[in-house]
Amino acid sequence: MNLAGGKGRLVGSARELSQKWEETKNYWRDEKSLEFEHRYLDDLFIRVDKTVAIMEKLDEILKKVRSDCE
Repeated sequence: MNLAGGKGRLVGSARELSQKWEETKNYWRDEKSLEFEHRYLDDLFIRVDKTVAIMEKLDEILKKVRSDCE
């Protein structure tokens, strides 16, 4: 199981989405863009941060299990 690779892809994708959204906001600046950001992106980025933290903790647990089994 390679959590580091999955975590890296998740973080990279979230970073790319954030950058693209910042670019998009240069052209889309109305109430609907704010609604979209608050309704979808704010929660998404919060969940990504929480998921990354959980993946890091799970990786620690798996390393300990591997170590204990050796």
